[in-house]
Amino acid sequence: MTMNFFRGVMGGQPAGPQPTGAETKYRLEVGTQAMDHLVHILQTDRSDSEILGYALDTLYNIICNDEEEEQDMAVAPPIPVSGKHKNVPVSDENAQKQDEDLGVLFTDKFLGDSENVTLLLTLLEEFDFHVRWPGVKLLTALLKNQCNQVQGVILVSPMGVSRLMDLLADSREVIRNDGLLLLQQLTKGNAAIQKIVAFENAFERLLDIITEEGSSDGGIVVEDCLLLLVNLLKNNSSNQNFFKEGSYIQRMKPWFEVGDDNSGWSAQKVTNLHLMLQLVRVMVSPVNSPGATSSCQKSMYQCGLLQQLCTILMATGVPADILTETINTVSEVIRGSQINQDYFASVNAPSNPPRPAIVVLLMSMVNERQPFVLRCAVLYCFQCFLYKNQKGQGEIVATLLPSTIDANSISAGQLLCGGLFSADSLSNWCAAVALAHALQDNLTQKEQLLRVQLATSLGKPPVSLLQQCTNILSQGSKVQTRVGLLMLLCTWISNCPIAVTHFLHNQENVPFLTGQISENLGEDERLVQGLCALLLGICIYYNDNSLENYTKEKLKQLIEKRIGKENFVEKLGFVTKHELYSRAAQKPQPVFPSPEQMLFDHEFTKLVKELEGVITKAVHKTSEEEKKEEEVKKTLEQHDSIVIQYKDLIRDQDTQIQELREQVSTLSLNSEQMQNQITQQQSQIQQHKDQYNILKLKLGKDSQGLSSSQGEGAHVNGLHSEELSQLREEVEELRRQHTLQHTQLSDKDSLINTLRCGAAAAAQTAEGGAGGSDNTELLGEVESLRSRVQAQCAEISQLQTERLELIRRAEAVSSAPASSRESSADTVPVSELESRLAAQTTEAERLKEECRGLREGHAGLEQQLASAQSTVAIEQTEKTKLQQEVQESKKEQDDLLMLLADQDQKILNLKQRLRDLGETIDEDEDELDARDHFGEDDDDDDDEEEEDEENND
Repeated sequence: MTMNFFRGVMGGQPAGPQPTGAETKYRLEVGTQAMDHLVHILQTDRSDSEILGYALDTLYNIICNDEEEEQDMAVAPPIPVSGKHKNVPVSDENAQKQDEDLGVLFTDKFLGDSENVTLLLTLLEEFDFHVRWPGVKLLTALLKNQCNQVQGVILVSPMGVSRLMDLLADSREVIRNDGLLLLQQLTKGNAAIQKIVAFENAFERLLDIITEEGSSDGGIVVEDCLLLLVNLLKNNSSNQNFFKEGSYIQRMKPWFEVGDDNSGWSAQKVTNLHLMLQLVRVMVSPVNSPGATSSCQKSMYQCGLLQQLCTILMATGVPADILTETINTVSEVIRGSQINQDYFASVNAPSNPPRPAIVVLLMSMVNERQPFVLRCAVLYCFQCFLYKNQKGQGEIVATLLPSTIDANSISAGQLLCGGLFSADSLSNWCAAVALAHALQDNLTQKEQLLRVQLATSLGKPPVSLLQQCTNILSQGSKVQTRVGLLMLLCTWISNCPIAVTHFLHNQENVPFLTGQISENLGEDERLVQGLCALLLGICIYYNDNSLENYTKEKLKQLIEKRIGKENFVEKLGFVTKHELYSRAAQKPQPVFPSPEQMLFDHEFTKLVKELEGVITKAVHKTSEEEKKEEEVKKTLEQHDSIVIQYKDLIRDQDTQIQELREQVSTLSLNSEQMQNQITQQQSQIQQHKDQYNILKLKLGKDSQGLSSSQGEGAHVNGLHSEELSQLREEVEELRRQHTLQHTQLSDKDSLINTLRCGAAAAAQTAEGGAGGSDNTELLGEVESLRSRVQAQCAEISQLQTERLELIRRAEAVSSAPASSRESSADTVPVSELESRLAAQTTEAERLKEECRGLREGHAGLEQQLASAQSTVAIEQTEKTKLQQEVQESKKEQDDLLMLLADQDQKILNLKQRLRDLGETIDEDEDELDARDHFGEDDDDDDDEEEEDEENND
């Protein structure tokens, strides 16, 4: 019976004989009475996959709002009251809304217990197709009806997102494809879930699926993958960085490898490629952080993605909407990136002769037969090419100058001038805005553009571009044309006193502007009046008073007499109050529903916001206030120049001090290395001392044995008494020589200690030094210390050699008495004793020669000791001199800092006077001065601390 009920609900007929299509009419009744039982089946009948599948399908049919399933419903039953309801007929136009309300109603009922969603996530782990597939569809329907609530439950569910990500690995394409739709709904507007999905290796899996399905030539599965990627990356800086760091941008390049034969683009291919371009734009969107955008732009250039997009841009047979989106994509890839902008400037169209891509695009922009969206895209591309690109601005302006015009080729400047003065108002507006971007924040190009001369007709002298713009403006053309020209003129003469002078030099311009502002015109002309007021205000604010008839004061008097200050400010406010102004200020891309609404440029809205306040203040200022302001500005400029000089001086000194500190640190490191060498040498000397003491004791015992042996031999034989006494004297002399060597070694120890102290004093002197000459002397001292250490190493080696020789001789001497004792015990013949005595005499002579050599070595050591003592005295004198120079340098720096502090105080007083007079002071400059002042105080504190440390030492 239960199974028949499920089959009836799903198959189109309820239990029992019912008419065809009656299942939709009883949706409310089934959902109201059976939902709890269906949920109970999901909880208890986990082992029966068939009944689970039927239960999930039934719940899906109750909750889902698909139009195909609900299109037959002509009567929607109301919500029952007290278990009863009546069928109330409704109109077709309200049927779908009631169906959606019904789906939301049952979704809320299902989500009343959050454990139901957790249960559904658990069922998705079942591999059975009849359970997993309806479970995916049911969860997707829940997300469509109550996205935020379901997202919250899944987010806190353990491994909830991971279970859903496993659907992408399912070998059954139906489940995998519906899993994509589920993840699309899940990731909408939830950054936390987007991050979790991304770190579950979603990018790798989705890109693999796109490649398997044929990339841009694939079907709707590719479209679903791309939609999911857009959800994961849009407005999510963390995922964008993860996508870039994972080298996934490089995997996007093959998507745009379009062949030469571009005929037969299917609708699905157009959709896929459109989404691929949209994905690229998401990574380099102007709303992203500048650092992230710049990094992605660099990666796209390095991997060749930008080059591939430019190939599509210049290809033939590409559909118009794909070409438009490609232009917008290239625009944002090159926007603000110098290397990408330079590459784009080098791209040529495959024509004969080849033409730059910029020229080809501008030809489309000024061609009124091209689609409106395509012309807007070209304008956006040109704006992005010139954004923060002074090199590109100079190249565009150069094509207008007389010295660079080539009559045989079409240049960007010629196209812009042609569009500026054509009969099409949209071309006028686009060309004016494009030319204004070539002058944006570039004073040099504003002055260069004043040189441009135009030939109006035969027999008449040429006129300047500035004059021609004002002539067309005064002829009363369409509003769109006049708005474009006024935006160009405002951008051109703002922050350029020379251009203001050229504009005022034409006697007709000011009367025209005042006449336009003072008239009472209709709603359509208010915007033109506001822009005329802005242009006249710029002429006042950036006026250098070089023309006597149009000084700041005379222009303000003219406004007060003919227009009125309050009326002028009111007309100026018309610009920002216009409804299209706020729309253009939102984003850089020019997007307009129709050509007639194309009036404002994004960058121009920034200029208006910047100038509106200052122009209002400038108009209301009196002549006395302006004079005071000019005096204060001159004084500030003088003081600023003095302060800049002192700051440069202090920065140079800081640089020198930093270099000296680096040199001192290097010398300190060398000194530490020398001290380590001295320590090693001391240990070696100590070892030599110990060995020398052992040798001394051994020689003393041997000499005693030798004297006793010689006495016995003389007593027995009665011969050679004088030779034996002489040998005793030689042995005593050797003993004295050994004692003298021990004294010399002690002197060596004291000399090493003295040299160590001298090295430490040299390091301290190097730290306090303030000049390059002092460092040179310190380096010389270090080199002399190094040479002394090397000399000591040589002396130690010589002493080691002498010690070994003495040991050998002592062994030879000790063997002699032993042989004498053996001879006396064995009654050796006298002749043998005489030969041995002769050998000992020869050995004694050799010892005498060696003693003489030791005396000479001792004299050399005494000379070296005297030289070392004199060197130490010289170093002490140099140390005293360096300390005096350091004190003088510190005194000079203190004087400079005191003078700088006085200047800073004067500047602060003058800035306070400016604020009192109502002048705006740049806060960034105040912060810079404060940081400089703070840094100077820190330097003073560091100097005082170093001086205290030296006094303590």
